[in-house]
Amino acid sequence: MPCVVIPLVLLTLVVVSSVSTVYVKHQSRSSFVELQVLQRDYDKMQVQWGQLQLESSTWAAHDRVRNTASRELDLHMPPSDAMVVVRPQ
Repeated sequence: MPCVVIPLVLLTLVVVSSVSTVYVKHQSRSSFVELQVLQRDYDKMQVQWGQLQLESSTWAAHDRVRNTASRELDLHMPPSDAMVVVRPQ
């Protein structure tokens, strides 16, 4: 009887080990595919971030703000003799 038990236990261990190996390999491949998708999304977001920074600097340019203020809000620089400089004491 003991001669039959040992091979069965060993066979069971081999089968469990094989199934575990296949499962871990599948998980590894799934994780790698997910990593690639996330890296692609990261790259797209980096490009979009660069475009947004460029757009932001364009909108905030001093000449554009001044032109928009004068054209749309009718704001103009006062003449230099009308300006008062306030200095802290």
